[in-house]
Amino acid sequence: MEIVHLLRAVVVDLGRHSARFAQRNGMHPTDVRALIVLMDAARAGKDTSAGQLGAALGLNSAGTTALVDRLERAGHVRRVRSERDRRKVTIEVDERAIALGLQHFGPLIDRAVGLLREYDERELAAIKGFLTGMQEAATQEGERADGH
Repeated sequence: MEIVHLLRAVVVDLGRHSARFAQRNGMHPTDVRALIVLMDAARAGKDTSAGQLGAALGLNSAGTTALVDRLERAGHVRRVRSERDRRKVTIEVDERAIALGLQHFGPLIDRAVGLLREYDERELAAIKGFLTGMQEAATQEGERADGH
C-alpha cells in the first residue's frame, strides 16, 4: 500500500503543479487537460476533432465549443480545416502554447527524465508496466462510473 499512497501523493502534487500553470496563465484546469489531450494525440500522429476532444474530457457539445473558443481566443489552439474535406475541422495546439507549457513543466520533465536514467531496461519495463496498468485501471474505473 505504500506505493499506492505514494502514487496518490504524486498525482495530487502534479495536480497542484498543473493548477498553478492554469492560474498563472488565466486558464481553467480543463483548458490544461484539453491541451494535454491535443498534444498527446499529435505526438501519436492523430488529428483531433472538437467532438473527440469533448469525449476525451467528458464534455457535452456546448461545453466543448466554449472550451475551444476560449483556447482559440487565448491563442493556445487553432481550428484547421481539412484540405480534402472542408467540412472536417481539427483542433491543433499553437506553438506558443507548447512553449508556454515547456517553460512551466520543462524543469519537472527534465527531473523525471534524469530520474529514469538511473534505472536499467528491466526496471524501466517494470515501471512502464505498472504505470500502463494504472492508467488502464483508471480509465476502466472512469468508464464504469460513467455507465459505459
